[in-house]
Amino acid sequence: MNLSVPGRTLTAAVFALAGLLAAGAPAATAAPGAPAAALAAPDIPLANVKAHLTQFQSIATANGGNRAHGRPGYKASIDYVKAKLDAAGFTTTVQQFTSSGATGYNLIADWPGGDTGQTLMAGAHLDSVSSGAGINDNGSGSAAVLETALAVSRAQFQPAKHLRFAWWGAEELGLVGSKYYVNNLPSADRAKVAGYLNFDMIGSPNPGYFVYDDDPVIEQTFKGYFAGLGVPTEIETEGDGRSDHASFKNVGIPVGGLFTGASRTKTAAQAQKWGGTSGQAFDRCYHSSCDTTTNISDTALDRNSDAVAHAIWALSAGTTVPPGDVYENAADVAVPDAGAAVTSTVTVSGGTGNAPATLKAGVDVKHTYRGDLVIDLVAPDGTAYRLKNSSSSDSADNVIATYTVDASAEAANGDWKLRVQDVARYDTGYIDSWRLTF
Repeated sequence: MNLSVPGRTLTAAVFALAGLLAAGAPAATAAPGAPAAALAAPDIPLANVKAHLTQFQSIATANGGNRAHGRPGYKASIDYVKAKLDAAGFTTTVQQFTSSGATGYNLIADWPGGDTGQTLMAGAHLDSVSSGAGINDNGSGSAAVLETALAVSRAQFQPAKHLRFAWWGAEELGLVGSKYYVNNLPSADRAKVAGYLNFDMIGSPNPGYFVYDDDPVIEQTFKGYFAGLGVPTEIETEGDGRSDHASFKNVGIPVGGLFTGASRTKTAAQAQKWGGTSGQAFDRCYHSSCDTTTNISDTALDRNSDAVAHAIWALSAGTTVPPGDVYENAADVAVPDAGAAVTSTVTVSGGTGNAPATLKAGVDVKHTYRGDLVIDLVAPDGTAYRLKNSSSSDSADNVIATYTVDASAEAANGDWKLRVQDVARYDTGYIDSWRLTF
C-alpha cells in the first residue's frame, strides 16, 4: 500500500451513490439494496494462500530481497501468478507500461462466461517496496485474490456477471499500474465494470478489520460477512484513496475492499474488540525488510481470504437491469475560473408523472482541479440537488461520475439543468457532457 500524501493527483473521487450534503439542497443518496441471492462461496484454504506467500518470499529472496517495480522479482511474481491462472483456464493478458524509466506490468485474468456488460473486478497490487519482500504489503491481497480465482476455476463457477481479476504493478510509486489500466480503458468498457474490489494488506500481524465505505452495497456485503463471524468491523480510513481502488473510483466505478492496517497504532478499544496489542502498529514491518512470511496473522489472512470469495460469489449473482430513458447534452460549456455558475440543459418530454427515486445523473466535467467545483442538478421547478461540494482535500482532476438522486417529488417533464461553479482561482475546465437516466 502506498500511504504517501499525494498533491494534485488522482486520489479520491465521489462516485454515484455518495453526493455530499449541502445547506438548503437535498442530497444525492444511495438507493437501498443488496446483492441478489447467490450460491454460497467455498472456503478458501489458508494453506493454499500461504503457499503463494511462500512462493513470493522465495522469489524475493532469489532476486535481491524484493519484488519492486522494475526489479526482476516483480516480473517473476507476475510470471508465477500468470502460470497458475493459465493452467486454471483463465484468459490472461499482460499489460506493459513505463514508470521511472522501467517497464512495469499489470496482469489481467478473465474467467469465461457471464455478462461482459456487467463485469465484476477484484484486484491487488503485486509489487513490493524496494526495502523488502512485501509479504503482507501486498503479497497477502495478491495471494487471496489468486486463490479465489483458482477457486472459481475449481468450482467451474458460472455467475450472471463476468469475472475479471487483476494484479497491479507500481502501486508503491503512486498507483501507476491501475491508473494506466483505467486511463486506457475505453469509456464504453469502463461503463461495463459493475464494481471493483480492492485487497491491499489483509494479513497484518496485529490486525484490525477495516471495510471501505465507498459503495454501500459492496460495503454491506463485507460487513454482513464479518457480522456472521461475530467479528466487528470499522470503516477504513488509514489508506483511504491511496490504493488501487482510487483509480477506479475516480472515473465513477463503484469500489469496495478490505484492509487490516499499516503503520497506525492500534488503540486500547480496538485491542479489546479484536485482540492483539494496543499501542503497537497494526503492521510494525510496514514498508520494511521484516515484511516476510513471519509478518502475517493467519487468522486475519484466513478470514479475509474467505471474505474475498464471499464477495465475489455474492456480488456476481443476479441479472442485469436495463437502463431507463436517457436524455443527454453533449455540448461543451466552459466553466469560468472562480466565476459565476454555468448550466447545461436537457429537456425531458413525453413522460408521465414524477421522476424516479433513483434518477441517475451522469456527469463528465473536465477540470484541472476538481476540488474547486460545486455541482448541482436543478429540477424544472428550480429545486437544486447537490451532487458535489467543493473541497480543498479533493485534489484530483475531472469529475466523471454517476449520482443517484431521489427526485420523486419532481415532475419528470421539463428542463433539467446541470449547474457547475468553480469557486477558487487558477484552474480551468468545461462541462464535457451529462445525461439523465430515468
